[in-house]
Amino acid sequence: MAISLKGSVKKKSAAEDQPIITIYGVPKIGKSSLASEFPRPVFIQTAAGESVPAGIVADTIEVRNYNDLCEAIGALVNEEHNYATAIFDSTTGLENIIRNEACARNGWKTIEEPGYGKGYKIAASIFLEYIDGIMTLRSHRQMAVVQLGHCDISRFESPTTDPYSRYRVNLHKDAADIIEANSDVIAFLNFKASIKKVDAGFNKQLTHAEGGGARWMFLEERPGFIAGNRFSMPPELQFKKGEGYAALAKYLPAPLAEAA
Repeated sequence: MAISLKGSVKKKSAAEDQPIITIYGVPKIGKSSLASEFPRPVFIQTAAGESVPAGIVADTIEVRNYNDLCEAIGALVNEEHNYATAIFDSTTGLENIIRNEACARNGWKTIEEPGYGKGYKIAASIFLEYIDGIMTLRSHRQMAVVQLGHCDISRFESPTTDPYSRYRVNLHKDAADIIEANSDVIAFLNFKASIKKVDAGFNKQLTHAEGGGARWMFLEERPGFIAGNRFSMPPELQFKKGEGYAALAKYLPAPLAEAA
């Protein structure tokens, strides 16, 4: 069929859609607590060790295999409910579920069995099926999606500088690439530290880190970590426990921000 400019259509900006947000960070900084502050949340727990924050009562759906995951997303798409935010806790459990599915489909005992990284490529294709599911959840039900991840320090082979280390979501590179590319917000949570030098005598200096307990949300990429957003957020936001969503809400599209 021939393409004509008469067939062009107007589309709204993606910034008007409910966001897909990836939140990752150092241990015990309050990722799950922050997610629980989002409007009318439901937790999709992907591993037995994950749990909602202490002192918080939240609706949860436990998924332990790929069929469970698909059914949970399908129920949120098709059934009547009042949830506004789907929280996948965590991406590590999600990756394990998807790796197991890749093995089951191909008769492998482990994801490494086919060799040459083939198993991870197949798992990445299944990750894209999951992405289709959360995109449907966002478009059909106007739900926000929050993905919680642990962090890892990985080596980055920069084409313009010497290699260096940075924080990234603790997933295989192929899976991390997919999660990052399909997130409207990537927030890295950490505590700030300053390096102090102390004179140790004999012309020697010792260095040590200092810093308070303030929590910071980094929303723009720096050499030391992956982050970013599509909503003109500031590079970083300081937040207190219980006030993290409020710090984000003013930048997020309605009606999510209005539900704060």
